[in-house]
This record gives sequence, C-alpha cells and structure tokens, in this order.
Amino acid sequence: MKICMIGTGYVGLVSGVCFSDLGNDVICVDKDINKINNLKKGIIPIYEPGLEEIVLKNYKNKRLNFSTDLKNSIKKSDIIFICVGTPTKKNGNSADLSQVFSVGREISKYINKFKIIITKSTVPVTTGDELEKIISKKISKNKFSVVSNPEFLREGEAIRDFIYPDRVVVGSNDKKSNLILKNLYAPLISKGAKYISTNRRAAELIKYASNAFLATKITFINEIANFCEKVEIDVEDISIGIGLDKRIGSRFLRAGPAYGGSCFPKDTKAIVSTADKFKIDLSVIKSVIKSNKQRSQLLLKRVNHILNNKIKNKNICFLGVTFKANTDDMRDSSSLEMIPYLAKRGAKIKYYDPTGHKHEFDKFRNVSCSNSINNAMKNSDLIIIHTEWNDFKSINFKKLSTTKKLKIYDMRNIFSSEKITSLGFKYFGIGR
Repeated sequence: MKICMIGTGYVGLVSGVCFSDLGNDVICVDKDINKINNLKKGIIPIYEPGLEEIVLKNYKNKRLNFSTDLKNSIKKSDIIFICVGTPTKKNGNSADLSQVFSVGREISKYINKFKIIITKSTVPVTTGDELEKIISKKISKNKFSVVSNPEFLREGEAIRDFIYPDRVVVGSNDKKSNLILKNLYAPLISKGAKYISTNRRAAELIKYASNAFLATKITFINEIANFCEKVEIDVEDISIGIGLDKRIGSRFLRAGPAYGGSCFPKDTKAIVSTADKFKIDLSVIKSVIKSNKQRSQLLLKRVNHILNNKIKNKNICFLGVTFKANTDDMRDSSSLEMIPYLAKRGAKIKYYDPTGHKHEFDKFRNVSCSNSINNAMKNSDLIIIHTEWNDFKSINFKKLSTTKKLKIYDMRNIFSSEKITSLGFKYFGIGR
C-alpha cells in the first residue's frame, strides 16, 4: 500500500519505518528540511534501539522515502497518517490540536482520489469529528474517511511493540476503510495481535484511558513505597505479592521517580480536561496527577535527609537523567526538577547518561556532563541512580572510594542493600 506519514517525530518515524519494513511504500513528510536531509543520510533524530538499521535497509530498498513536499506526498498516497504533536496547551491542561487541524486543512487541498486519513497522534474524544468537518468544507465526504488508529509504542521498545503489538485498535465509522486497514495490519494480526474494531470516538478514548490507567499504577506503587519506607518494608515484596494476582499484573508496579516522557503527563491532563467539558469528574486521575507532581519534591526531601541537610559544596553524581532507560527523551524527567534544585543550593553536580549531554542543564555552572560512568562518580559524596540503564547494573563499587563515606541513593532499586552496605557504603533505596 502507498502510505504517507505526516510528521517525523517519535510516532511518525517509527510507525512509517516499520510499515515500510512490512513491504509498503512509505513517504515520511516533515516541514523541517534539516531533519529530512539528515534522515536521507541515515542520521536519526531520536534514540531508539534498532531504528537506524531499519531506516537504512528500507531507504536503500526504496520502500521508504523522506520529503518536505506535502502536496505530492498526499497525492501519491492511499492512506495518510497524521502524526504531529499534541502537546499540553500553554497555561492550560487540554491538548493543543492546532497542528492536527492545520494538517487537516492542508490535506483537504490535495485530495485527488479516495483517501483514508488516520489520526495516529494521541487526540481527545471528538477530534475525528472536528477533523472530518474541516476537510468536508472543501471535499465531498465520499472522497475521504477519517479514522482513529492510536499507537501503543513504548519509548525504548518501540520497534518490538510495533511488530508484536498486544492489539491494533481501529476506530472507523466506515466499513470500507476498516477492511483496508485490517489488510494493512494483516502481517501483525497473523503474529497474534488482536484487531479491535470500534467507532472512532471509542478508539480515541481507548488510548487516553490506557495511559491514564498505567500512570495510575505507577503512582499507586510510588505511594505504597512511601508507606514502606516508614514501616521498614521492602516495596519489592509488595510489588511481587500483588503483581502475581492476574487481575492486577506485575507490569508498571516498579517504584521510582515520577512518571514522565511524551505521553503520561500530557495525556492524563488531557483526559481530565476533556471530561470536564462533558461535566464528568475524573477524580481518580486528578489525584494521580497531583500525587505525581509532588513526587520529585518527596525525593528531594529524601536527598536532604541523606545529606543531613548539608547540600552546599557536596559532590553529587546523577547516573542517568532521561525519564526512563533506552531513550533520550527528557520530557518531564524528574532530573529536570532535582538537578536545578540541588545546583541552586550549591551542590556540585556531575551527570552521565548513555545518550550524552543535555542542553537543559547548560545554564548551571556547577552542573557538568561526564563522558563516562567512572568520571561521573569520581570524588562523589552521593551517587543518585536516576535511570535504570543496563550500563549501571554492572558498576564495580569496590573501586570507588577508600574513605567509605560514599552514599548511594538507588532510585530504581537496581542493587540490593546488603551488597552495597557490605562494601562499607551507605545505601538508600525507594520504598526500603
């Protein structure tokens, strides 16, 4: 099939590349000329394991192309995916849909035959209805169909999630489009993916409800971890004990920093904002947002306690600063709140992240990026394991310090308390 992906951000690029790998002809379109030129050279704008290899392979085989020419890309294609950003509005909580609707107006100018127009971006309920109205102002409704086909890609595992999805959700009010898309996803369905056909509004809400529920699980176990710290219980035991209940499940029951990234923060706010418009009070999700917002402050209080309220001139090392492992995404990472707080109070901070230097910390003179784990940890008073990169799981702490005054705050519970304390260091975990 001939596919056009509008937007080469995380969703558009990964989805477009994977569709080409399934044998489709795909054009990935973006207005950023530099990004498109780099993609043609095999330079990938995001860190995602395995993505570069698939891009090079399919670009070489001419199943994948990159372009800034929206007009011709739309005309050549049968299926158009809208994969632009839907960030939280400034000074508000609702999703900013200006890019989605702008693309919709552009698409309406270039429809030359029947097109299936799909929102792959995460959008609130009724967005498809509005998009259909915008396009139908210029084009007859029998020349296009607007469909919702949400993505469920985890950063760091997106390739696998696309190829082996739990489910494919297609929300369409048109049987013809539904049959075409079932055929498009046939290779994934044959591998065991469940194909869920719903109306368009249901598909839009499935995505938001999924993310809100996962965010709730993370927040729940983080609050239980706070409880565990007060009563000398290991939260890992609680996670295992409740996670083995099939009604609950063990995934997303890992205590740690606040949830962050491109989805959970904005999507929880957006579903609440949308519900408010319909006069529905999503009180549980509102509580999740509030609790998660307070999470970094609670962790900073623990840091203060660990350092006996003496932060000034302390050498603090952050291992990992992205919101999770296997991604370079800094959006809503706890480090964005923690590092500036500590730096403003006079701490000397070095950080190491496998994805390299982060410009977010450039304005702080006492914050520097190290080129290796060992350099970052050298002469530290406190090491904070912020992100659970595999690189950190094999650290040899024996070589670190002869003074034995080093403190380790393991915010991902990678190590056992017994192992670290046996080396003479002070260990602090989450919910322990």
